[in-house]
Amino acid sequence: MFDTVKRVFSKSDSSEATVEGHVIPRAEHGISRENISDNALKVLYRLNNAGFEAYLVGGCVRDLMLGLLPKDFDVVTNATPEQIKGLFKNCRLIGRRFRLAHIVFGREIIEVATFRGHHDPAADNANSLGKASEHGQLLRDNVFGSIAEDAERRDFTFNAMYYSVADFSVTDFANGRQAIEQRQVELIGNPEVRYREDPVRMLRAVRFAVKLNMKIAPGTADPLKPLAHLLANIPPARLFEETLKLFLSGQGKDTFVALHDYGLLEPLFPQLTPLLADPVSKEMQFVLTVLANTDDRVNSGMRVTPAFLYAAFLWYPLEEHAQKLQAEAGLSPHDAFNIAAGDILHRQTQRIMIPKRFSTVIRDIWMLQHRLPRRFGRRAYQMLSHPKFRAAYDFLQVRGETEGGKLLELTDWWTQFQHGEPGLQKKMLTSLRQKEGSSSKPKRRRRRADPAKGSSDAQ
Repeated sequence: MFDTVKRVFSKSDSSEATVEGHVIPRAEHGISRENISDNALKVLYRLNNAGFEAYLVGGCVRDLMLGLLPKDFDVVTNATPEQIKGLFKNCRLIGRRFRLAHIVFGREIIEVATFRGHHDPAADNANSLGKASEHGQLLRDNVFGSIAEDAERRDFTFNAMYYSVADFSVTDFANGRQAIEQRQVELIGNPEVRYREDPVRMLRAVRFAVKLNMKIAPGTADPLKPLAHLLANIPPARLFEETLKLFLSGQGKDTFVALHDYGLLEPLFPQLTPLLADPVSKEMQFVLTVLANTDDRVNSGMRVTPAFLYAAFLWYPLEEHAQKLQAEAGLSPHDAFNIAAGDILHRQTQRIMIPKRFSTVIRDIWMLQHRLPRRFGRRAYQMLSHPKFRAAYDFLQVRGETEGGKLLELTDWWTQFQHGEPGLQKKMLTSLRQKEGSSSKPKRRRRRADPAKGSSDAQ
């Protein structure tokens, strides 16, 4: 598809080894500056004018090569983080595992990284710039190098392409354009080693395959199930951010199915996975319906919240645990449900951290599932005014679609009630009391007589 020329890059100043980069000239790759963020171009030009190398790299170049419009633009350079900060007043340095520069332009952030070098395990010590765990996972990675070394450190072949504004060429170090043509997700280097360095790459492989409508190359896919347990070593806060990318990008349903097929769900949701053994089970259908609805909302530009998804992922584990507490501890349904909710959330946050602003909403959605069936008197009107009624109703609706029966009848009742005129709402409540055998008003409590005044009999 493209004619290329070869350019040889030195791996490091202390090594004679070289790596070849295939340079795709401006006329042959189809990338136009019109599709590149103006702020990203400003960063590239300023770094170049200061005497540094600078390139667009990774997903933005891949997407531009695919004819897609990138959401984010990442820059890589031979300038150190401190040198980058010296060039941009709107720069902040972040990260411990690997230092990054964020150049802030209002709501847009251009991430700038220094070329990464190869990590030397023999040099591991308390003061070294790089450090790996006993599992091979990189814990500290501030080792800088050349563009060639940086390319070898990239995860997937189509992410090792570098776009330069100096001559508008794309340098392809790992046959990324071939992977794009073959529509394959393929790791650079030994897959097992690369997954051990950063187990999140397993999630990224699945996400890219679904997002780009590609297949995972056999060599890249084979180690996924055997190494899935390594995800337990990833900090829960980082996994929360990764799950947002997995399930809130508009392809959540297909991503969930792919994660399940590759055995990557169990380390993320150990309480849910045992309930998904049967692909036609109510648990699986419930989760897939919620994800499909979420995809529709994302792709329509509507707001979504992780709280709703996590409430769905953990609903049936919650019900199962609550029933177990009732049977074994003799607790009331209310107490068992409250205790179970705390237990389920606690266990989940040990794998994936759920910020309190979301866990509070999750609890509200769950608790309202028990309040929605209680509709007598003023309760129905009070429920409509609850700030989380809409989320709880949507949740109930999916439950009704999944399980049918009384849940579906309850859903239909709330659908009609919330949109009904006051007269219709009153008739619905009257009809409900008659149907439930409660046509008479609840008895008022008798006031106890004041002993000082005597009983009513005495009067």
